[in-house]
Amino acid sequence: MAKTKIIPVILCGGSGTRLWPASRASYPKQFLPLAGERTLLQDAALRVADPDRFQTPIVVANHEHRFIAAEQLEQIGVKAVLALEPVRRDSAAAIGAAARIALDRDPNALILVVASDHVITDPAGFLAAVDRGLPAAGVGRIVTFGVKPSRPTSKYGYIRAGAPLAGADGVMEVAAFVEKPEPALAEKLVAEGCVWNSGNFLARAETLLSELARLAPAIAGPAAAAVERATSDLDFLRLDPESFAAAEANSIDYAVMERTPLAAVAPAEFGWSDVGGWSALWDVAERDAAGNALIGPSAAADSRNCYVRSEKHFTAVVGVEDLVVVSTGDAVLVTTRGRSDEVKDLVARLAADGEGTATQAAFMHRPWGSYQIIDHGGRFQVKRITVKPGRKLSLQSHAHRAEHWIVVRGVARVTINEEARLIGENESVYIPLGARHRLENPGEEPLDLIEVQSGAYLGEDDIVRYEDDYRRI
Repeated sequence: MAKTKIIPVILCGGSGTRLWPASRASYPKQFLPLAGERTLLQDAALRVADPDRFQTPIVVANHEHRFIAAEQLEQIGVKAVLALEPVRRDSAAAIGAAARIALDRDPNALILVVASDHVITDPAGFLAAVDRGLPAAGVGRIVTFGVKPSRPTSKYGYIRAGAPLAGADGVMEVAAFVEKPEPALAEKLVAEGCVWNSGNFLARAETLLSELARLAPAIAGPAAAAVERATSDLDFLRLDPESFAAAEANSIDYAVMERTPLAAVAPAEFGWSDVGGWSALWDVAERDAAGNALIGPSAAADSRNCYVRSEKHFTAVVGVEDLVVVSTGDAVLVTTRGRSDEVKDLVARLAADGEGTATQAAFMHRPWGSYQIIDHGGRFQVKRITVKPGRKLSLQSHAHRAEHWIVVRGVARVTINEEARLIGENESVYIPLGARHRLENPGEEPLDLIEVQSGAYLGEDDIVRYEDDYRRI
């Protein structure tokens, strides 16, 4: 008998502020290769990509990250329904909308909700746990997957299992959820055999929506309306902004899982971590004989149990223990592993003070390619721009700045007002203030250029778009 094909729901809306400065609001942790060569989103999508087990996934992402998510899925050959959140309303509204999309596709839909920013080192063990949960989910239970703790910790929520469920080997009723307990209680829970709440769960879409409507109507109604009034935009499904914004912000755990009598748990071991901070990444990273995790151009001498990550500059530590050192192109973080979770509070303070590096990455992804800020001052800014083969920027103008473009690789087609011309390597062109202009890559290789901006105001919002292939006008 063929297995029921499950519709994966991949939640991709997190901001990952505890992993600053690598993760930022403009480019959060799910889009970073933090635990291997692929990004966390790509690993999550590939875990549920077997066509014999799964249908086309539904990925719920923030609208600002739509092109990043689409490109990363394309890179690994995964096709998905990309549903865009106009605003953040936590996981309950996102899951409610995704479940409604799944139910519209299949009245008997089973959905598997997974986070895009977790690490699972044993994908086969994860799939085995899903298989164990299928019988219970099929008869109307909402099955969450509980991970056997490797140690007592206050960083995760716990689940106390109850009586075994008839007809579902290895699945039990949920007796209680315990939210991030104090250390003494965490030790007691582990001794009692309680499991960590992994935040992944399996259920019939109809069951989940019914419980959401019963327990959290202020979420269920707006989420359903957001799907009903959704619009298509290129390859994306835009949830209706007004409807979705009306949803109460709440997590699925608080809104449903901790209140429903239908919750069940399938204990499992599949090497799970929510990598919620730098200390958690140290836990899952490969380490040398002294316990140091060294990622990127880095080194450690006479040091123990450190996490050192560098994206650009060579970074070294000497004679230290239990440190976290993270160096990006525009920021450096130094903290202890024991206090690394406090980075979230630091980022909130920096953002409130208007510090741009708190939320904006130096490397910015765009649907046509990317740019990186190299240098900036009071009236100038220098960027490195990469344009993908066959792509072009919008036809645009700037009210407050002029630009110089210097091609360092490839050939650019440049339009200035009514004139279009080709600019080759080691050639440059000047874009006067106020001129309508466009940059294109007509070639088959990436186009790299240096852009020098000069003017009284250099913000990204000084753009008037007249034509745009990506509907950003």
